[in-house]
Amino acid sequence: MKCKIKWKRKPVLLILIVIFTIVFAAGCEADEKIPESLHDSAVTITDMMGREITLEEPVTKVIAMTPSDCEILYAIGAGEALVGRGEYCDYPPEVLELPKVRTGENTNLEEIISLKPQVVLMGTMGQTKEQVAALERAGIKVVVSQATDIEGVYSSVDMIGKLMNREEEAQNVINSMKKTFDEVSQKKVQMKGKTVYFEVSPLEYGLWTAGSGTFMNEIAEIIGLENCFADVEGWGEISEEQVLERNPDYIVTIAMYFGEGPTPEEEIAGRKGWENITAVKNRAILNLQNDELSRPVPRLAEGAKMLYDFVTSITESEESGEH
Repeated sequence: MKCKIKWKRKPVLLILIVIFTIVFAAGCEADEKIPESLHDSAVTITDMMGREITLEEPVTKVIAMTPSDCEILYAIGAGEALVGRGEYCDYPPEVLELPKVRTGENTNLEEIISLKPQVVLMGTMGQTKEQVAALERAGIKVVVSQATDIEGVYSSVDMIGKLMNREEEAQNVINSMKKTFDEVSQKKVQMKGKTVYFEVSPLEYGLWTAGSGTFMNEIAEIIGLENCFADVEGWGEISEEQVLERNPDYIVTIAMYFGEGPTPEEEIAGRKGWENITAVKNRAILNLQNDELSRPVPRLAEGAKMLYDFVTSITESEESGEH
């Protein structure tokens, strides 16, 4: 009996949330002017859709609808403020202990309101103007976060840091990311045309990749590689024929593996016709299944280092004649 690889749908759904990021209809009513006596404790921020939001007291109860916002809250030391999480928020592991709410087109306002948050952090996918208005009528502030590139991650961290009164911690996170990126960039090997293909959705669900304007493309540039689909704008669907034609030197997949059937690396290497791709011939396929490169979060710096180390190990093997 032929083994069939079991792909976990969640990573595909998560990356599609990034792929299909849409303009958020955020025509919300202006905040009422707050009393002068509350100015000292009030927090005013501008979210990533340009909406100015004022909170009359420190934020201690938050729901993060997206995995990226959830990770950022923990990264700046504000994870204890979470009273709920979006259904796909799974990092760090302790967040799984929190109540989960449905997101996107399945967003349930009653679930959110029942957890009594002061603030709901959400992305630009699925939520509507009517949902935002309903939450704000219930006394809940909605803050929109949106990041598709590394600079957007910095902006998200900075904004959430201000929201949670963790500005110093947020800046430390940003500085740490920049330091790691700089270190990797400074010691990168000049690849002289070496290319990488990012597979963000496996063949079973239709091949999707990361093109220009994405954080994955930026990571490739930091490492010193060329994204062989840099001519694709944003996140795009591609064909097997295109991958074969472009013949990448390295392949990065984010597919999950649960111990049955071929691994994601084996599945890619076993595709008909792919045996002639340079990355397959050199066993230069990297699986980053823990979202180190698939979410716009501080862990992107960790993912960049992991990719750099992988490329370096392949290069050293080639030079020593092991391949």
